[in-house]
Amino acid sequence: MDTNSLQEFWQLVLDVWQNGLYGIAVGQLLAALLVIFFFMLFRHVFSRFVIGRLKAFVGKTENKIDDEAIDAIEGPLSFLPVVLGVFFATELLDLTENIAVGAENLNRSLITFNIFWAFYKVIGPISLTFGKLKDIFSTSMINWLIKAMHGLFIFLGVASILEIWGIQVAPLIAGLGLFGVAVALGAQDLFKNLISGIFIIGERRFHPGDWIKIDGVVEGTVDVIGFRTTTVVQFDKAPVYVPNSKLSDNAVVNFSRMSHRRIYWKIGLLYDTPIEQLKLIRSEIESYVLGSDEFAHPPEVSTFVRIDSFNDSSIDLMLYCFTKTTDWGEWLEIKERLAYTIKETVSRNGSGFAYPSQSIYIENFASTDKPEIFQPEKTNV
Repeated sequence: MDTNSLQEFWQLVLDVWQNGLYGIAVGQLLAALLVIFFFMLFRHVFSRFVIGRLKAFVGKTENKIDDEAIDAIEGPLSFLPVVLGVFFATELLDLTENIAVGAENLNRSLITFNIFWAFYKVIGPISLTFGKLKDIFSTSMINWLIKAMHGLFIFLGVASILEIWGIQVAPLIAGLGLFGVAVALGAQDLFKNLISGIFIIGERRFHPGDWIKIDGVVEGTVDVIGFRTTTVVQFDKAPVYVPNSKLSDNAVVNFSRMSHRRIYWKIGLLYDTPIEQLKLIRSEIESYVLGSDEFAHPPEVSTFVRIDSFNDSSIDLMLYCFTKTTDWGEWLEIKERLAYTIKETVSRNGSGFAYPSQSIYIENFASTDKPEIFQPEKTNV
């Protein structure tokens, strides 16, 4: 190997070192990578100390919104050193005109992404300030507004980044217009359920946690009111995803809004119960209901204990009253005690409970005088 060959090889090494990738020197690339690596390490230091100091500072305030805000934007704040690292790394490089434009667009895109990411995350803490609006809007409506704002920031962020790279958003949206019309025609049920969901929330028919019943559809506890469907958890813990249109078009019974629970019985007494005993039974049952703190009393609610009708096999006593509790388990216990009292009252007054029966009365017309049997006389021919 002669000297000229070694010189040619050394010149090749220098050329690669100076024009390694897209005309950028390898040394500059290594320096840029070291800058990015340094800022990646600084990211952990920044997150631990700077964000920690911010949390300690806002923790001293009585307002909890700033605490929630710092927690929410911790991700965007910790990503800020990465954005700075990419920016300073590109500043070290001698870039051609086209590559320099791409690097600038990259830096703009990272900054735009970080800003809209912070806006997206901070919506949650800001929603805490919506508490005063709960008198006007329901909790579900506020949640919908938050979701809509999330979607708006995502759209604006994507549109801004596309604009940075020279992709015009307005013509793109216009081009999607005809496609949107076609989709809308095929998604009528989707929009119907969406509008129905808005009506449900606006009318405040029910809220998450309410016990509702729709005849022939579902009965259970409302879990989530979504854009298209509402999740209702049945009492066997099975979730049912009900389209909002069914909840909007059908009658919904909201048991959670009951102020009282009703007891409505028809008590069948024996037909041979004397009137005085009927009066005593009715009076004692009425006294028990009106004298118990477990039941609501007039004029708050209607309460009736009356001999109501003559049934096929019984004299019916109607009991119509309301308990103060709406809890199903407590209501069952009150019903049970009431049933014991009624049974004891009826037995003590010498009556009983009738059950469906039929009596057959057979009248006997038996007589000692029997008619004679007619026999025709025989004639001789």
